[in-house]
Amino acid sequence: MDGSWPGRFHTTVGAVGSIRATRAKDGTFEVEVRDGAITTSHTVTVPPLLPEALGWAPGREDDLVRQSFEFLLEREPATSILRRFSLEVIGDYFPDYGREMARRADRDT
Repeated sequence: MDGSWPGRFHTTVGAVGSIRATRAKDGTFEVEVRDGAITTSHTVTVPPLLPEALGWAPGREDDLVRQSFEFLLEREPATSILRRFSLEVIGDYFPDYGREMARRADRDT
């Protein structure tokens, strides 16, 4: 798997072309969101205990990152998403993040 979700999916801010999440050598993820002529880039950290706390199986961090971006894009445009952040802060902005990621972990297993 190349780490991208091709095709368009609907969000509350419109359709998005693709989300590409690539693990960097330092353990962070470089995420690129493409929507037509607009491309945004983000550097994301996944705290070691967060996936399990959200109900995700070990080794699925790349899926968690992509699902987290889909979650964010359902609530705001890519241009509003922080350029560098840790996934654990999403719940500070969107209290339903943990519950929704647990639901998506079950759905995607």
